[in-house]
Amino acid sequence: MQSRPKISDAEWQVMKVLWQKSPVTANEIVEKLTAETAWKPKTVRTLISRLTAKDAIGFDKTGRQYMYYPVLTEEECVRQETRSFMTRIRTGALKPMLAAFLEEENLSQEEIDELKCILDKKGEK
Repeated sequence: MQSRPKISDAEWQVMKVLWQKSPVTANEIVEKLTAETAWKPKTVRTLISRLTAKDAIGFDKTGRQYMYYPVLTEEECVRQETRSFMTRIRTGALKPMLAAFLEEENLSQEEIDELKCILDKKGEK
């Protein structure tokens, strides 16, 4: 299995912008994130550079403009973060952790049905 890059919390914010809409220019990413955070444009551009170096995002150059897009899907990144988290806390506490999560979250009926389906499939294996 191919190793996925470790993405920091701040880098996740850039990825979320790209997962919502892409390709986009660096200026569009900067505009969105400076409106949502207290970050300076240089900070956002640094995050874009880091993600490019990690091959988490790519770009196409059109004239003088770079159009950025995610190389990794949101699902891939979530799975990687989940594996990383589970490795760090591996104490056999999956059931209590999952129960606590489900009690804290406000889930829609659709989400509950989807989780039931996942558990049913897991039970068939």
